[in-house]
Amino acid sequence: MFLILSLLSVFAASVPMLTFLIIVWFMDRHDREPIWLFLLTFLWGACGAVCFALVGNESLIALLGFVIGPENAETYGAVLVAPVVEEPMKALVLFAVMFSRHFDNATDGFVYGAAAGLGFGMTENLFYFLNVAAAGDMWSWMFTVVIRTFFSAVMHACATSCVGAMLGFARFRGWGWKGVAPFIGFGVAMSIHATWNGMLTLGDITENSTFMVANFGLFIVEFLILVGVFQLALWEERATIRRELADEVRSNLLPLAHAKNAGSWFRRSSKHWVPAGVPHGQYVKALTTLALRKHQARNASSGAYGFYSEEVVRLRREVSALLALGNKSAAKA
Repeated sequence: MFLILSLLSVFAASVPMLTFLIIVWFMDRHDREPIWLFLLTFLWGACGAVCFALVGNESLIALLGFVIGPENAETYGAVLVAPVVEEPMKALVLFAVMFSRHFDNATDGFVYGAAAGLGFGMTENLFYFLNVAAAGDMWSWMFTVVIRTFFSAVMHACATSCVGAMLGFARFRGWGWKGVAPFIGFGVAMSIHATWNGMLTLGDITENSTFMVANFGLFIVEFLILVGVFQLALWEERATIRRELADEVRSNLLPLAHAKNAGSWFRRSSKHWVPAGVPHGQYVKALTTLALRKHQARNASSGAYGFYSEEVVRLRREVSALLALGNKSAAKA
């Protein structure tokens, strides 16, 4: 039984998290992140963050034991220690990714943060599943898989996405926001994490299942709020694309319909508005990147302004060249 459950544990820990990862990547519908960087963020959560968190958790719980006693430290460590250690470890990769030219706004922060959290949740789930599998109790194992897959691991993704979202929100804003954003992000992330662990701990101590049921309900509300905030971030991204491309319409770089369609998720995926002979995917990507680079150039620091302004010039040339392909195709027809 242990061998069977162990093999199933590997499957149950990895496949759902990878499925969630793909869903998150597709949710970033205007400007999807490079898959290689997205996967590296996920792998950091699964490997690097877990290793550092294990060392940090054990060290701080041992120190806490000197204050409140070893038994109490083990009991309350999930509430007092785990959020403080694990959230920074998961988010550490975000501080590297945020300086990449691919990290543009709150939407990007959401998806990169979720990727790191899902990676952490995958490895943590594997540890828990194997531990329960050792007892050979199929029903306990199944219960653990369901709870940790759809709640605990998703909690990790939600918490880290808050940090990423705040870093992305402040990326092209003033130094005031840059200074306060990490504290807000980590404050929310640790609160989500501590609340989840705290309610479970109370349920174990009191042997009252009400705390567990209330915990599930509270987390669902938190999850829906975060989904709503993510949609607001997507709305802001769409508004930025339309606003910046409207300037290009006034400069006669592209037709008005193209600017409107590029800013609409439903219309941009259709090929009917792109001139014949123009590669649809490349053209939409060029328009989207041009709009984002214009916004970034306007808000970039003096050191980064040169790169973004050069990108704007390059992308305008690319858009003009692509539209020229359409004119040639029309002339031949």
